[in-house]
Amino acid sequence: MADLLPGGIVGLAWGLIADRIAARWPAHEDGSVRAIDWRTWAVASVGAMAGALVLDRFGQAGLGILGLMALVTAGLVVLFATDLDQRLLPDLLTLPLGPIALGAFALGINPYVRDPGELAAAAGAAVVLPLGMFLLSVPFGRGAIGLGDLKLLVGVGLLGGAERLLMGVVVGAILAAVVIVALIAARRISLKSYVPYGPFLILGAAWALLVLPFGPAP
Repeated sequence: MADLLPGGIVGLAWGLIADRIAARWPAHEDGSVRAIDWRTWAVASVGAMAGALVLDRFGQAGLGILGLMALVTAGLVVLFATDLDQRLLPDLLTLPLGPIALGAFALGINPYVRDPGELAAAAGAAVVLPLGMFLLSVPFGRGAIGLGDLKLLVGVGLLGGAERLLMGVVVGAILAAVVIVALIAARRISLKSYVPYGPFLILGAAWALLVLPFGPAP
């Protein structure tokens, strides 16, 4: 547990910063700045757990891999914060993930996608899965799934590979179902309430990247 503490402290601090970023950026239409509330502590908690997991998994993997995963995880924490605050996943954070993943592959520091075959599978999944989710959402009307969610999936797929992308989506869906059922049971929301999927998708992606075990070495 002591090995997790430094990463957890850094992650907690970044979570608090990410919450304050999301309270101001992208700028709210009315120019307001959200005060500290339950979202602050949710983002701080996610940041602390993510920071601890990054250091635990990649602390001995070399500076290149550790830096890559710290950068990606920091971005996911900010996306979690912005989606909780404004139901928005900004392009400024989602779109660079794909090029970062491809650059990491070219430099040999992508810990998940390590050879051309894995890259081809990752690229295929990064196209097919988001497209399939978009098509499935069409009958439910506009906004059933956000374009930001789909852009995030493309980047996660290129970085983590086909299996991690699929598992992240599955875990995100399970988390969403559990939370929605609990909120309905507690009468906090109704069956007609809109619940953003982005935060659950981000948690699923983080689980796939930071918790899901690596397969056997080729």
